[in-house]
Amino acid sequence: MSIKSKLSNLTSRAVGRVADKAVTLPGVKQRVAKEFDAMMAELEPSLKPYRGEFSSYPTLPKDGRPRDDILQEMAALQAREEAKWEEGYASGAVYHGDPAHIEFLNQVYALHSQSNPLHADLWPSANKFEAEIVAMTAHMLGAGQTDDEIVGTVSSGGTESILLAMKTYRDWARATKGITQPEMILPISAHVAFEKAAQYFNIKIVPIPLDENYRADVTAVSQAITPNSIVIVGSAPSFPHGAIDPIAEMAALAQKAGIGFHTDGCLGGFILPWAEKLGYSVPPFDFRVPGVTSMSADTHKYGYAAKGTSVILYRTRELRHYQYYTASDWPGGLYFSPTFAGSRPGALSAACWAAMVSLGEKGYMEATGRILETAVTLKQGIAAIPELRILGDPLWVIAFASDTLDIYKVMDVMAQKGWSLNGLHKPACVHIAVTLRHTRPGVAERFLHDLQEAVAAVKANPQMKGEMAPVYGMAATISARGVVNELLKRYMDLLYEI
Repeated sequence: MSIKSKLSNLTSRAVGRVADKAVTLPGVKQRVAKEFDAMMAELEPSLKPYRGEFSSYPTLPKDGRPRDDILQEMAALQAREEAKWEEGYASGAVYHGDPAHIEFLNQVYALHSQSNPLHADLWPSANKFEAEIVAMTAHMLGAGQTDDEIVGTVSSGGTESILLAMKTYRDWARATKGITQPEMILPISAHVAFEKAAQYFNIKIVPIPLDENYRADVTAVSQAITPNSIVIVGSAPSFPHGAIDPIAEMAALAQKAGIGFHTDGCLGGFILPWAEKLGYSVPPFDFRVPGVTSMSADTHKYGYAAKGTSVILYRTRELRHYQYYTASDWPGGLYFSPTFAGSRPGALSAACWAAMVSLGEKGYMEATGRILETAVTLKQGIAAIPELRILGDPLWVIAFASDTLDIYKVMDVMAQKGWSLNGLHKPACVHIAVTLRHTRPGVAERFLHDLQEAVAAVKANPQMKGEMAPVYGMAATISARGVVNELLKRYMDLLYEI
């Protein structure tokens, strides 16, 4: 059973036994802590499967271990963990995975392992790589087809790209409009990193519902704009349902209101341009749309770079300036950084550049074609199962639900068969994000065969125990959120225990 399934089951139990308000009662807090401790003990075997089998270091060893021994042990750990994703059992997670591609990126990383973009005078190659990564990504997303100069920076991933953009809009609105109580207009399907940005940067979220196709409701967007609005967000596509929001209509509203519009292309930025060229129906989403003022696109997803890079783009240099951090009166001298980090691994930027240049337009086009063809096969197979229905009209991130079965129980059976899928809620559904691992011969057919068997198993035994239980609905209540959030924090504590 997967960690996700076990954790979801535990959160369900926590909600069922404890309510937020009860935690403040005398003696209850201690009982809650004991309950959570017991739940974490259930997770430990899955999270810490190597206890007692491999060496452990709560303190530094007195004498360093031989390097060959260390490499041998680490190789043994790696061999266990790679089997599932290599065979195409994981949704998303590893987007390329070809051994030759991985080895190539590893060689590049080794060449630049000491590089740090913070010290541009020592490693000017890092600046070359990052400038060209930004330029290539911008060109792919509409630069050259607009009169504006599209600029940007390289970040550590989609979350940082999103955080940087929202910080930029907050500071821009404060400096140019005098807005001190900023609001972002955010579809409920947008990535949770926007909520993280709102919490970190004190930006109020104005939530936008979805239409029947799981896209942002444009009418609701138009009604949500206020004098405190600083940015509207749209997804291309959204993580939960793979739906592309009506970017052109939403960006037009932002442009009319004189505020920013951010297209979150973290998931689709390196797929949609090539899908359009291949003849698939792709609505406008990039800088060719006049009102789009910023975009995020993850190079470490379908850009096939090593984990740890993304690109944040802006329509103007002036807007990008609000992202930068500068300090001119520090005793340590002049300090400045374009992103949140100071020191950064320049080797990741080098590997990203190498991945993009080695693939080229032809490589990305071919990869996208394989992914979308496989997605068609999967969508047809899922649609042919009477108990299931696909949500909306996705291209390659396929969410499916059931009106007659507990979809989480179906997911549990799939987990027992080795599949690592994503459980979603509001509404209850499961999705698979198709990657190059799924385009290998027989993988799509294996998925559909296992899915048919999983549906049949749940249909034949509707009372079967389901670990991906009703936590999703229960956690939606205000009284339950604090309980679930506290349990998740305990889970993260456990990750850092030896």
